[in-house]
This record gives sequence, structure tokens and C-alpha cells, in this order.
Amino acid sequence: MRTRLEILDESLGNKLRVYMLLAPHMKGVGQNNSAWWCELDARKLFHVRREEIHMIVGCARDFSKRSVGYVGYSDGWQDLQNFRMDWEFERAENGNIALTGEIDLTRGFEFTIGVAFGHSCQSAATKLVNALAAPFEQHRESYIQQWKRTHTGEEIERHTGDGGSTYRLSRCVLLAHEDKVFQGALVASMSIPWSETKGDVDLGGYHLVWPRDMVQSATALLASGQRATPLRALIWLACVQDANGEIPQNSWINGSAYWKGKQLDEVSAPILLAWHLHQTDSLDLFDPWTLVSRAAGYLILHGPVTEQERWEENSGYSPSTLAVMIAALVCTAEFAQMRGDPDSATVALSYADWLSDHVEEWTVTNRGELLPDVPRHYIRITPAAASDATSQRDPNNAVIQIANGGGRYPARNIVGGDFLHLVRFGVRDPLDPLIADSVVVIDRVLKHNLPQGPCWRRYNRDGYGQKDDGAAYDGTGTGRCWPLLTGERGHYELACGHDPMPFIRALENFANVGGMLPEQVWDADDLPDMHMKRGSPAGSAMPLCWAHAEYIKLVRSHRDNVCVDRIAPVYDRYVRNRTKSRVEIWTFAHQTARMPMGKTLRIITGAAVTIRWSCNAWVTMTETEARETSLSCRFADLPTSDLEEGAALLFTFRWGAKWEGKDYCVRIENRASLS
Repeated sequence: MRTRLEILDESLGNKLRVYMLLAPHMKGVGQNNSAWWCELDARKLFHVRREEIHMIVGCARDFSKRSVGYVGYSDGWQDLQNFRMDWEFERAENGNIALTGEIDLTRGFEFTIGVAFGHSCQSAATKLVNALAAPFEQHRESYIQQWKRTHTGEEIERHTGDGGSTYRLSRCVLLAHEDKVFQGALVASMSIPWSETKGDVDLGGYHLVWPRDMVQSATALLASGQRATPLRALIWLACVQDANGEIPQNSWINGSAYWKGKQLDEVSAPILLAWHLHQTDSLDLFDPWTLVSRAAGYLILHGPVTEQERWEENSGYSPSTLAVMIAALVCTAEFAQMRGDPDSATVALSYADWLSDHVEEWTVTNRGELLPDVPRHYIRITPAAASDATSQRDPNNAVIQIANGGGRYPARNIVGGDFLHLVRFGVRDPLDPLIADSVVVIDRVLKHNLPQGPCWRRYNRDGYGQKDDGAAYDGTGTGRCWPLLTGERGHYELACGHDPMPFIRALENFANVGGMLPEQVWDADDLPDMHMKRGSPAGSAMPLCWAHAEYIKLVRSHRDNVCVDRIAPVYDRYVRNRTKSRVEIWTFAHQTARMPMGKTLRIITGAAVTIRWSCNAWVTMTETEARETSLSCRFADLPTSDLEEGAALLFTFRWGAKWEGKDYCVRIENRASLS
């Protein structure tokens, strides 16, 4: 850090003193740090250590005084209350410490401070002395040239509202969030939301890798012309994926899982990234099939109910999760066809078709009360337990428990923009009347017209955000507007054939003075005493990589006149050709109890099995072997398409020599009774 001090009042020249104060939190923790004075190469340095990590701190003008003290007792904050440095403690061990150094200004008012890390004192000191040996201008020029190498030369300025400034900065923000040791690991944010409520015990946070956020960032970088980082991200995901296809909810950059939630959209997301890399010929020599096939198998065997949706708060049937799953499985089928694997392609496509056929049944209410004139619309999520394979799918009558102290409400009256993913990925026509009606509802309930532009809350009754009095979120609060949702809405408007530029400009306006896009903005009246200004960043994460990624993708989508996330085979299948499912799916995770006439029952299992079944109460019976696929699952089709209404199909399973010991039943009903 190079600093130049300018003194406008010459009379202060001999009076002003400048001090460096540094409070180390080595390995992310303030406690149990130790520090000493250090003399190397005749320089007056500080040496800090916690466990195996060493830090050396020095100044090119050198320190005229140094002190190491304990925070709140003998640190520089306490010493300088009289505007003079009186203490010069040589060491402070095993505590919460702070370093104070007086800058020597006798040789000029420019100085450079450096901080270096290593696994030994000598390693860190060598790095620091080497760095200080080169002129600061040389370091700065090298740094600038490195960032200039990230510029892809694409013409994007006329598709933005600020000449491309936010676009270029957003790309740099995303690149900066890739770890430089564990390459490919992109964290969600280097910020700490509502840090005033956090302590050292609050581990995790946004500086973890969330597969959903990481794929958002990687896809945006790919859309901006960057290929290396997205490929590294996919390889990192392949290396943290479990053999059964599961992806951790989030992980440290070294791949160690942190939270243990199961989110089907996060399992799906790497498949979509693999597809985009394939489409841009960016996979190089990496074969993504193991990652893709394992993830697809997990989705089929564990869907369609997700333990957590994209906001990580509720289990059930989520329209956004279902949209991502459908798109991922269609991509899986495309990969399988390219490999000459028709059985795997058939299973992936049939499951995607089945999901598509049931989206409205599972996630649409016809008794909504938010707008009396629009009772039929998508809801945020239909609650259901992922552990209950026979749970009811009832968007009209289910009750949802809102997280963060939000309370309990009829699920039919809790809405969000999650259903827009159905348009985004090509599962539904943007002009579908049901989509249009649902947009009317969320606009009435969630939209806020702010000075910077329109913005939306995640869902009504949300409790994750700044409190109404401006105080920090501490487990309860009020969910505020998210700029990234303005980007999502811009993608929807583009899909409808409208101009997304107003939404691009709104996102640019939501950035702070440094160009950083926040997670949430304050959407109530100004609270000057709490530093809350309408439309400006609240105390949430900033920058949020997801928001910057959404902005990049919206600009690129505007340039291409099509959403970059839209999967062409998905759009062709469900919007252009309106493909319907010819099968009904039964899995141990989702045990269908009834099915419409005219369809084939497809049973999918995770292991080799013999299925014994009967259509006449076991008077006669047939045995069918499940066929193997490369998706870590097997399937068998039972001939139910000719069965009449009211018929009951009974079946059971033999695993090797052992029978299941339980009969399962699926009843044939007409479509009217099913709806």
C-alpha cells in the first residue's frame, strides 16, 4: 500500500504524526495470535504467528516507534488517546493483539507498507523484502497489466448504460473471487454481511463456495469470453462431487464440506456449466461425463422434492429447482446421445418430461388470495418433506413455515419470482398466460420502484434483511429488495421481446461508489441516523458475485437477443414442440400412488433388482429385470398403457435373493380425477 500525505496547512508540518495499526486475525480468528518486534536486513519489522502461519509487516520509510499490545488494554487505540505514542511493548503472546507503528516522516511524506505471509518467518520476510526492493510503480504497472490480460476485446459498450464500466468491473470482481491456490474455487463474496453482529465463532459465511453461486459466476465469465476459469470451476466441482452424485451445499475452498443441506439445483448446476462449456468448445481435454452422469443419477433417484430450494430455507416442490433439474436432465440426455448411450438418454429425458408435465400440478394454486382477480398463479414453493416419499402435493392447502422468524402462512399466499426460471432455461413460453398472470402477482406484492429503478424482494413475509428500524439482521428482520432479481426480471422481459436496457441501467445504479453490487438494498424511507438511504446498499453482502454475474449475463443476453442461460434443446422440446411425458415415474424417493390412463409406469431404482408385478391382485404375476444405465440407476417399464380406469397395479422387489417384503400399489385414474 503506497500512501502520499499532503499537508495543506504548513504550520502542521512538524506536528502531524501518522501511525499504522493492524489487528491480526490469523487463520480467520482473532484469539491466540502472537507478535514480536523483528529485525531483519536492518529493518524494523513485526513478526506475527498463529500455529503454522507467519506474517511479516514492514514499511519502506521504516517505523520510528513500534508496539505490540492486547486489544482493549495495551493496544494503539488506547495509547493514542492523548495523540502521542507512549508505549513500546516488544511482544504480546497468545491473545487478541494489535500492532502499532509510527511512520518515519523525516525523509518525506510518501511511504509504502507491506504485509507478507509464509510458513516460516524467513519465507514471509523474504517475500516482503523482495517486494519492497522494487519501486511501487513497477508493482502497480505489473498489477494493471495482469488485469488487462483479462480483457477479451468484445464490443459490449453499447449494450450497457455506462459505456461498459460496470460490465468490466463485474468481470474483474468475479475473477478476484477465484482462489489462487485452490484454482476453480469461486467464493460467493469476500464480504461479511452485517459484520457488526459477527464474531470469530461465526465461521462459514459468504467466503465459502456455493455450487449454485459458483456456477452463476463461471457461466457469466464464460459469457464474457473467459474460458479458463469456468473450466477450472467445473473440474473443482468434479473433484468435490460424491461418488453418488451429491454436491455439498457449500464447501471451504479446499473442498471440505461445511453445511450439509441437500439442494437439487446445486446438484443440477454443474451439468449446465458442462453444457455451456461444451457449446463454446471450452472443455479442452476434460471429459465431464462422470460428473454429469453421477449428478443426473442423483437427481433422478432423489427428486423431485428438494430438501432446500435456492434460498436454502424450505423443502418441497420449487419451480426454480424443477426448472434447473429439467434443463440439466435434457443436457444429460444430449451428452448421452453423443456417447452412443440411448438407454441413459431415454431415462434422463423421460424423467425431465415427467417433471415438466407435473410442474403446474405441484407449484400452481388456483385459490390464491393475494390478488382476488388472479387466483391462479405459481407460488414460491409447495412444502413437502424430502424424507417422505408419499407426501402430498397440495399447493392449495399446504402451510409453509417462513424462516428467520417469518411465521406460518398458507403456501398459496407466499409468492416469489422463482417461476421465472421456467422461462429462463427454456421450459416454458414467456407468453404463457399462467406465467403472465404470475408476473402480475409478484409485481403487485414484491416490486418496489426505487430511485435507481425497479427492484423486487425474494418473497413476501421474508425475514432475511435489515430490520425496519435500520438495525442489522440478527436472525430476524425484513427481507429487502435484491438487485439480482432486477436482472432476472430483465431476462424475462428480453424473452418476451421487450427492451432489457431499463433493468441494465437499474443494476448499474444499484452499485455503490466503488462499483460493487450489493445483495440487498434499502427499500423503505430514508433513515439518516442509521445510514439507510432508499435504493442504496443495506448491510448485506457487498459485492455479491451472484449479482455481478447476473448483470454480466443480462448485458450479454441483450447483445445476443437471447438469454445466455436458455438451453436450446430444452426450449425446442418444451416450448416449440410442447413435448409431453409418455410415462409416469415411480422411485423410492417419490412413490406415485396414482397415474393417468394411457401411460406406461417406469420404475427407477438405484441398484439391480427384479420387479414382480400383477394387474389382477396377484392371480397372475410377471417378473421384469431392471435395465442398467450409466446414470447409476436402473429402470423397468411396466405395460400399464392399456389398463382401464380403476385398475390397480401391484408390485414388489427382489434384491438378489432377498424380497422387499412389501407390496406397492399404483392405481389407474382418468386425468380429470387427477387434476
